[in-house]
Parts: sequence; structure tokens; C-alpha cells
Amino acid sequence: MAEKHVVRFEPVGIEVEAGEEQTILRAAAEQGVMLMHGCKEGQCASCKSFVLDGDDIELDRYSTFALPDYEKEEGYTLLCRAHAYEDLTIELLNYDEEMIRSGLPIETVEAEVVKNEPVTHDLRHLVLKADTELKFFPGQYVDIGVPGTEHTRSFSMAATRGLEFVIRVYPGGLFSERLAKDISPGDRLTLTGPFGVFTLRDAPDKRLVFVGGGAGMAPILCLLRSMAERGIDRKAVFYYGARKRRDLCFEKELHELERTLPGFRYVPALSEEDWDGETGLITEVLRRRESNLENADAYVCGPPPMVEAAIELLPALGVDGKRVFYDKFTTTGDDES
Repeated sequence: MAEKHVVRFEPVGIEVEAGEEQTILRAAAEQGVMLMHGCKEGQCASCKSFVLDGDDIELDRYSTFALPDYEKEEGYTLLCRAHAYEDLTIELLNYDEEMIRSGLPIETVEAEVVKNEPVTHDLRHLVLKADTELKFFPGQYVDIGVPGTEHTRSFSMAATRGLEFVIRVYPGGLFSERLAKDISPGDRLTLTGPFGVFTLRDAPDKRLVFVGGGAGMAPILCLLRSMAERGIDRKAVFYYGARKRRDLCFEKELHELERTLPGFRYVPALSEEDWDGETGLITEVLRRRESNLENADAYVCGPPPMVEAAIELLPALGVDGKRVFYDKFTTTGDDES
């Protein structure tokens, strides 16, 4: 068995034990400590932290866009890629102390495919029934094992109860191509989770701005469903970007949520087709319709270019940068757009 080391997180004063074979982020998650993170692949920098004490750390492969060489030399690290080989003290740069202490330990469960149906030409609605309950917070995601391989892929839950996903099919996608061609009701899948911090913060005085595109529908729909179930009446708007009308989904339910949640509005936009609604990139629509977001929390989820554009725009419209929460999707497929 690999040796374990104590990792202390400041300024929150929380300690976990991390085995040398696992990343620090994974060790914390297994012990119910929910650190800020996104992709878990060293690409998004959400888990970037600073090493205060200790230097015997090895990193799995990561993107130098997330951790440039000069930052690594200065003492920064990515917790999703870092392995501890001695006791460490880590300064968290991006954290929510209340959320850190509210984490759910990760579990691995087996599940049966109940439904696998297209909702657009390239989005599929996957519903699973787990053998044992998997607890999660609305907005979180799980890793699903790719059948016949040792790989996993991460997908956000779309439902507040049970396991429901909205997954985009990419040509060459390691999981999504199998989903489109081979996975049928009755098949078995392995899930591990929950992961992610794309959860609704308790700030009743702030309005909510959701910005999504593609499969970013899933976690935002989950948050909206949760708001309806809990009777949360905060003023909210969901800007959803698509290319053409054929790319829109869950329209009926979203309009029903407008009636259930009096303060909620759904604003879809098309970038490649004229219609009687909003047109253009979703960030362009956001800029046109919102002039002052100083009292808003923003939640952004979807393809990386859309997320990057939105998290740059939102502070310019008044959102506190620390109140912009996002999930940036990655893919193994050929279509990187």
C-alpha cells in the first residue's frame, strides 16, 4: 500500500490524508472535502493553489495554459494533478469555506440504462437507475466508465433525483459515440461521484444569471428544477445559445418553469438561423440585454469558447468575478467547437 501524507489547507485549517498514488483533489473528495475544481484534467485552473510548505510533489500531465512554467516555479500547483510525497501545507486561492465543509464523499455505483434517446440531432438524453442511491448536490457531475475500457468521462446530472444526463455526441467521442450507436436500455454502466462545485450558492438577495450552450443545458436545468422544488423565488434568467432551431431542447419544460417560478425567464438565441427570437452568439445577446449585473450571481456552462467569452464579459457587466461560477466542458471527439 502506498504511503500516505498529511495535506493541510489554509486558510481554512482543514487536513486530509493523501496517498501517493492519488491526486490531492481525489484524496480530499474521498474524505468529503469539496475543494474548488472543474475538469479534473489540469486544463481549467479552477483548483490552482499555492504550496506554502513542502516541495516533494509530482504532477500528472497538465496544460501549461492552466499552470504556466513560471507559476509552477513560483510554487503554484494544480490539486487535480498533484501527488504528495511528503506532508504539505497548501494555500487555497479559490474556495468557499461553507462548501468545503459540506462535501459528500465520493462513491462508485453500478447502474442500468433506462432510457437513451436523442433530444436534438447531436444531444442525447440518458437516464440511469442506480443499484444503490448516489447522493449529490444539484449541479454536480459524475464520472461514467467507458464500456470496454479503463477510461471514464464526466457528465453533469440534469435531475435533482435519480441519474439523468444530457450528453452531446461528438464524432470520435470516446463515450458519446458509443452512446449514439451501442448503449441500449438494460446495459450496465459504472459511475463514480459526485464531483464539482457548480452548485447554487445561498444568496437570496442576488439575482441569478445562467448562461449555457450545448450540453451545458444539463446542470443549469438541474439547478432550475431544484429551485422549483424548493420554492426559491429569486429573480433569474437563463440565456441559452444554439446554432439553429433544431439545436434547442427541453423548451416545453423551460417555459413551464417560467410559470412555476414567477421571477424566471428563459431566453434562447440562435447564431446561425433567423427566427422571431434572439439571434447571435449568446454572449452578444447577454451584452445587449443586460447593462448592470452588479447584484447578480452568474452560472456558466457549456463549450470552452462560450465559457471563456462569458466569464470575460460578465465582470464587465458588473458581476463580481468571485460570483461567476462555471463548468467548462472538454471532449475527446474530433469536433472541438
